[in-house]
Amino acid sequence: MIHPDWPAPPCVKCLMTTREGGVSVTPWASFNLGDHVGDTPAHVAANRGRLRQKLPAEPEWLKQVHSARVVEIGREPHPEADASFTRQTGQVSAVLTADCLPVLFCDRAGSVVAAAHAGWRGLADGVLEATVAAMQVPPGEILAWLGAAIGSKAFEVGGDVRQAFVAQHSGAAEAFVPHPSTGAAPKWLADIYQLARVRLNHAGVCAIYGGGRCTFTEADSFYSYRRDGVTGRMASLIWLADAY
Repeated sequence: MIHPDWPAPPCVKCLMTTREGGVSVTPWASFNLGDHVGDTPAHVAANRGRLRQKLPAEPEWLKQVHSARVVEIGREPHPEADASFTRQTGQVSAVLTADCLPVLFCDRAGSVVAAAHAGWRGLADGVLEATVAAMQVPPGEILAWLGAAIGSKAFEVGGDVRQAFVAQHSGAAEAFVPHPSTGAAPKWLADIYQLARVRLNHAGVCAIYGGGRCTFTEADSFYSYRRDGVTGRMASLIWLADAY
């Protein structure tokens, strides 16, 4: 488990799982929490049961579709969205990832928390900005933590991806460097952490923590869809405790 190192108020609890400590077998070994990746359902249930022991309630598992949709926990069953938030104690916002960027949010007062799944499509479409807006607190009061995602030396993208970001924020150009390989179509290496920081800054969020891990290269700790294809999913989760 990874416990975010950030100055969140004491009532905010959060964690990110790794691939270690579960019952799934190769290629999902071992703490896979995704129920849509071909793993044995009983193994996923056992892993989720182990996770549940560390939580105040069952997480709000989203049907993630690489969108910018944000939902409030408890408003609809099995929501199709890529971020959730809550102001209620004991409710758990969660996202699943295996290279995409998980982002956890809270405000300094500890009145609202949120979790967002930011693949490049959702990031470009504004899932982080939509999450900030849904929290309905001044952006300057929000803290954001960037969980483990694919690193800048492994995240190869095409020129269309670069253009999608640079067209919105010119500062995003600094998050791309030319890929050393040659070919008919130029390729780029993208820093998804930097892209998230640019967009959060433009949304008014300046207190940003985390970043720097690489799901692609740290195979013992993390699942990576780009590295393995068939693989498991980690969870990033956040909730408000009953009291300080």
